Amino acid sequence: MRISRSKNADRRPRNDDDAIMPLINIVFLLLIFFMIAGKLSSADPFEISPPSSTSGINEDTGSLTLLVGPNGETALDGTVMSETDLGAALAERLQANPDTILRLKADGGAKAGDVIDVMEIIRDAGAGELNLLTLPEDS
Repeated sequence: MRISRSKNADRRPRNDDDAIMPLINIVFLLLIFFMIAGKLSSADPFEISPPSSTSGINEDTGSLTLLVGPNGETALDGTVMSETDLGAALAERLQANPDTILRLKADGGAKAGDVIDVMEIIRDAGAGELNLLTLPEDS
């Protein structure tokens, strides 16, 4: 007498890798989703810790950002440059688009004189509006 097994009892994945493929597909799809959904932004060329204030202005991504570091270094849109190069670059960009709003992001430990010097460069370049970026004060 012969005992026959059902066809489903012998059905196993041909290979152990076949059972892992759906998991790999899901992980891959999640990776693609987070890569597309995540917002990538460039890092500042040096560390900036803005001072606190009770009123703040939200960052606008369509404007120029100037950075003043704790040691007086300056940068325009992530490119470190000297104050003379900063003035020339600002004048060129403002000439192309005079309605550009400038955002000044200065370190809380930066000397007031350094920040004032950069503000004078901005004024001499012909800027119409300047926003000083700060962190909201903890209440």
